[in-house]
Amino acid sequence: MIKRSLLLSSLLLLAGSLQAQDQAPDLAKAKQTAETICAGCHGADGNSQLAANPKLAGQHEDYLFKQLREFKGWNGAAPVRENAVMGAMVAGLEEADMKALAKHFASSELKPEPAKNIETVDLGQKIWRAGIASKGVPACAACHGPAGAGLPAQYPRISGQFAEYTEAQLKGFRDGVRANDPNRMMRMIAIKMTDPEIKAVADYAAGLR
Repeated sequence: MIKRSLLLSSLLLLAGSLQAQDQAPDLAKAKQTAETICAGCHGADGNSQLAANPKLAGQHEDYLFKQLREFKGWNGAAPVRENAVMGAMVAGLEEADMKALAKHFASSELKPEPAKNIETVDLGQKIWRAGIASKGVPACAACHGPAGAGLPAQYPRISGQFAEYTEAQLKGFRDGVRANDPNRMMRMIAIKMTDPEIKAVADYAAGLR
């Protein structure tokens, strides 16, 4: 009886070990994908050189996986986040590939962008730290953190991101072009903001460290 119990325990441990190996991200494959498919827009290490394409390096792994998954339409359903370019890029990726890519870029070191407009720094700082009370706009820091580091899965790291990209995403939320925010949170915030307010806080966020 004891031998049978030990044998059963050994088999269960072995099965668990094999299952863990099957689920482990294939980082070598992810690196190859990053260098061949992703590099043209985001850089092989996730440090894009073009403001139209976000920096992925150092972003939260869970958040990256969520975005990759939502760019793809699953089981005949439309993508949660619609983007023609990214839709084509992720068409051949499965969840395991996305998880590995997310880990690859999250582990890369971010080469941050600076804030560029000294004339709007006061407005940007005010919105980031305190929001716009008269409009019911909450402080950005409440979700993304005082230094813009964000929280995994829900709130991305914004510090060091291209100001132009952050600005474009805020306008996308405001205009309904982007609609994959949990509970419509970003859409309800951005719709209350003017172009100058969005530009100011996006530039301020870029300079956070």
